[in-house]
Amino acid sequence: MRILFVAAEAAPLAKVGGMGDVVGALPQVLRAMGHDVRVFMPYYGFLPDKIKIPKEPIWWGTAMYQKFAVFETTFPKTDVPLYLFGHPSFMPRRIYYGEDEDWRFTLFANGAAEFCWNYWKPQIVHCHDWHTGMIPVWMKETPDIGTIFTIHNLAYQGPWRWFLERITWCPWFMEGHNVMAAAVQFADRVTTVSPTYASQIQTAGYGENMEGLLSYISGKMSGILNGIDTSSYNPENDRYIVENFNADTVEKRKTNKVALQEELGLEVNSGAFLIGMVTRLVEQKGLDLVIQIMDQFMSFTDSQFILLGTGDRYYETQMWQMASRYPGRMTTQILFNDALSRRIYSGADALIMPSRFEPCGISQMLAMRYGCIPIVRRTGGLVDTVSHNDPVGEGGTGYCFDRYEPLDFFTSMVRASEAFRYKDHWRRLQQRAMQQNFSWENSAREYIKVYEEVAGNYSYQPPTPEVQPETGVTT
Repeated sequence: MRILFVAAEAAPLAKVGGMGDVVGALPQVLRAMGHDVRVFMPYYGFLPDKIKIPKEPIWWGTAMYQKFAVFETTFPKTDVPLYLFGHPSFMPRRIYYGEDEDWRFTLFANGAAEFCWNYWKPQIVHCHDWHTGMIPVWMKETPDIGTIFTIHNLAYQGPWRWFLERITWCPWFMEGHNVMAAAVQFADRVTTVSPTYASQIQTAGYGENMEGLLSYISGKMSGILNGIDTSSYNPENDRYIVENFNADTVEKRKTNKVALQEELGLEVNSGAFLIGMVTRLVEQKGLDLVIQIMDQFMSFTDSQFILLGTGDRYYETQMWQMASRYPGRMTTQILFNDALSRRIYSGADALIMPSRFEPCGISQMLAMRYGCIPIVRRTGGLVDTVSHNDPVGEGGTGYCFDRYEPLDFFTSMVRASEAFRYKDHWRRLQQRAMQQNFSWENSAREYIKVYEEVAGNYSYQPPTPEVQPETGVTT
């Protein structure tokens, strides 16, 4: 099948959240399975620092009275074709934020639609989050192109209908009060990034005022769990960590733990319970719970804590101030650093994810891959990936709590710190976590089923080769 991924992010070139991981990894696996998968994303101003991009575009187009260019390259170290949407609004060295965000991503979606109609015609357009939400609307009357819309985070729903009508083409048949609402109605299939999240967003607690609509279209909605790149994130050969190891040599992690403590200025103590948190600093991730209980937990135990991430200034400031109260035991790293995150996964004893909601979550899967035990709230994809430790039955891969309450989170933290004292049990817990299979192959097979269902509803006509009269070249 000919499949075009359209998204605002794609790792490792442009990543803010889990969407980037999906768009960066899934096309590679699908191509390996024999499908012609390509990616369409914005040409951000920082991309020339990361990848070689031809100076001349392969195609020029017009959308929303704006002229744009499309440049073609490939993802680093892969054969996945990458099309970059070139327009001055994406030249600043940022992905999101800015007063023009709604306008420029609507322009990007319009440009992607024009690209499909006029240059490279796919059978399936796989759209990701609100940035591409108008594409299913525009493609609805295109007889041989199907659309799939993936919800990565329902909390961000895009501009309102009244704004869209001022800046772009809204067909007479369009329904929906914003981009997200329109997308889920007009896409042929809707997916989310975990089965539990697909169920939760049909309820008032997680539906972000769209639960009624999502329940209405639930017949075409399904949840497909994200995967991780198990070849890149592999403790046996990861070049970013000090000591490589596997499930049979998990005791070697102690070397990584000591090196991590030295690197970040913590007291060197391999016996201390070292907790990590790698996250965006936003309300969704449960930072308010961390702020409420961490002082008590640090006072109650001799544990150490590492925070890595960027986000809201309020949470950055709160965590900075907290770290200053525990010199040698706590550090706050306000930055995005993939190499350091790997060293945290490979050296910390536990990783906390007390999320208010979590569509899927990647950090808990990466942590388990490196033998770092997740402490999570039972919500969204965390339910589908982490099971509660059962010391009697020798089952489970982490520690879970249900209610979004400080006491419940604190209790799970204490239970994990107490279990850490029993080294043999903790080692078996680490081994069970490391043996989980979160590879993209499993998810890719589920997506292929969805693609085939949608493609079967359309009478796809492949492009007819044309011979250029001047050169005789077939195009």
